[in-house]
Amino acid sequence: MTDFSTLAGFVVVVLGLFLIPGPAVLLVFSRTIEGGRTVGIATGLGIAVGDLVHTLCAAIGLSALLMTSALAFSVVKYLGAAYLFYLGVRALMAKSQVAAMPSVAPISAGRAFLEAIPAEVLNPKTALFFLAFLPQFVQPSAGSVFAQCMALGLIFVALSALYTSGLALSVKPLGKALKRFGWLSRWQSQAIGSIYIALGVKVAFQER
Repeated sequence: MTDFSTLAGFVVVVLGLFLIPGPAVLLVFSRTIEGGRTVGIATGLGIAVGDLVHTLCAAIGLSALLMTSALAFSVVKYLGAAYLFYLGVRALMAKSQVAAMPSVAPISAGRAFLEAIPAEVLNPKTALFFLAFLPQFVQPSAGSVFAQCMALGLIFVALSALYTSGLALSVKPLGKALKRFGWLSRWQSQAIGSIYIALGVKVAFQER
């Protein structure tokens, strides 16, 4: 099973990744502004369920790869490392800008939850991210790859739900802060870029 140090590192990296607002976070912000905190929290929970679906797919796929070929599993890890390195370089080169929130119509909490699930499940970037991200913390020698992927994925899902719920509860003060400190977006891009590159370097030099 995954050791404590690996889990701790995973949590730290995930929290770092959350610093950069992506489409899911912007959707939570928009829903909260339009429908209130309950709708915002429901949207975040729907996104978390979508991430759970990606976790299941990644766990099943990576487990099948390892059972078929240890070499194939290594190839996936290195391709994932290359993808993370690319994301890191792109983030570091990104220009400072304040992301615009999409315009959405007011809806009920239940509908917001249900609509957020397919929105996240059908996001190809999320699927690619899970396939590139999870393998960096999987240790085939530590036991079932499926169990490790599920454990890591569930941690990600739980942190995502807590994070988006926190955003929904504090959307007004956060919105004011973002307008005041637009320069933070560049610092965040540099932080996430460094995290991506560090992950890519880690897997490139680690031994199985």
